[in-house]
Amino acid sequence: MPASPIFVIQKHAATTLHYDFRLEVDGVLKSWAVPKGPSTDPREKRLAMAVEDHSMDHASFEGVIEGERRTSAVIVWDTGTYENKADVPMEEALKRGHVSIELHGEKLCGGYVLQRTRKVGEQQQWLLIKRRDECADARRNPVSTQPQSVLSGKTVKEVATELGRE
Repeated sequence: MPASPIFVIQKHAATTLHYDFRLEVDGVLKSWAVPKGPSTDPREKRLAMAVEDHSMDHASFEGVIEGERRTSAVIVWDTGTYENKADVPMEEALKRGHVSIELHGEKLCGGYVLQRTRKVGEQQQWLLIKRRDECADARRNPVSTQPQSVLSGKTVKEVATELGRE
């Protein structure tokens, strides 16, 4: 039986703080930038802008990215495996604009939906929505209460500060 595909959510302090939501699909990480991060409250719909695919070796990246104009810090905020809950392969679900998955992460669990809403130029706009299930919790806010990396235990600020000390 093949291994379950992975998901990773990287907290990225770039020009603006956001969360990169990534799903392993056919050997690459399909990616969305989620400005407010994922929610555990099914009533909250979070904007998710499709961004470029990343290679699988990017899944465990933590550290500093040196840009032409700005330096940014990245941590692995959550990671685990996921199940495709759609009745079609993941590539087809992405083309149709409706992805239904179940996450098995360290901070997030249960059902989530990615629903494409429109295209803004070349960029696709999606919504990331928590399904109503046993993992849904309107009172829990892991984005603010669990800011540390699941790999290193560091926060984005600690990773950026380390850069300043080098």
